[in-house]
Amino acid sequence: MSTTIPLTVTGAGKLRAELHEMKTVHRPAVIAAIAEARSHGDLSENAEYEAAKERQGFIEGRIAELESKLSNAQIIDPTMLDADGACVFGATIDLEDVESATTVTYQIVGDDEADIKEGKISISSPISRALIGKYPGDVAEVMAPGGVREYEILDVRYI
Repeated sequence: MSTTIPLTVTGAGKLRAELHEMKTVHRPAVIAAIAEARSHGDLSENAEYEAAKERQGFIEGRIAELESKLSNAQIIDPTMLDADGACVFGATIDLEDVESATTVTYQIVGDDEADIKEGKISISSPISRALIGKYPGDVAEVMAPGGVREYEILDVRYI
């Protein structure tokens, strides 16, 4: 049972690039490492062979995972959104922490794209769930580990 996975155009591109690298760089390298280890003789006591086989299993698993995610992806281009200023998947949102008056900018992205250092938060994160459907001027209450935090939505962009 597969469900669609929301991805931005950028996120889908990164997954495709990783898949290409796995197939064209890592897979051939591990095949060569297995062949080299086999040439050393007895496989039952060959740690290099075991390590290469384990690495091959990881690579093949990651390739299958990436192919599955890309085949089930619903790719959303934020620049093509017409959400009338609402916070939606793919939107870039400027927020102000009501308590500290600090501003932050986040883009709501898929789980595989989330990277807080780049200002990309997962659609399934508490802050994203609090923001979805809100408009500039609204205040979103987010349940954080330290208690409820309030963020005022300053601007919503589709870039």
